[in-house]
Amino acid sequence: MLKDQRRHYMVYLPEEVPFERNDFTQIHDQHWQIEQYHRAIKQVCHIEHFQARSERPVERPVRNHILAAILAFVYLQKMQVAQAFTDIYQHHRELFKETVGAFVESFAKGKDHLLPKFTGALNA
Repeated sequence: MLKDQRRHYMVYLPEEVPFERNDFTQIHDQHWQIEQYHRAIKQVCHIEHFQARSERPVERPVRNHILAAILAFVYLQKMQVAQAFTDIYQHHRELFKETVGAFVESFAKGKDHLLPKFTGALNA
C-alpha cells in the first residue's frame, strides 16, 4: 500500500541553506497543487467510486471510469479558468441541490402520515 512506502520530505533550514528559500517555496507550491488535484479528483470527480457488477475482468470499465474522472477534472479546471465559478467544491454542492430539492418535494406529497403528530398532554 502507499501508506507503507518510503516518503521524502523537504525542509527549509535558513542557517544550513541547502537551497534558496525561493526554491523551497516553488517546490512547496508544486506539492500543494498536487495535493489539491488528488483531493478534487477524489471528492468531486469520485475517481474511487467504481463498482463492478460482474465477475468478468473489469479492466476496461475501470480504465473507462478513471479516464472519465480525469476528463471531468480537466473540464472543471477549464470552467474555473473561464471563471464560470470560483470554487469547484461550491459548484459540486450546487449541482444537484435543485434536483434533490425537487425529488424531496415530490416524494413528500401525500406522506403527511409520516410526520409526527403532536397532541396536548393528557392528565388522567
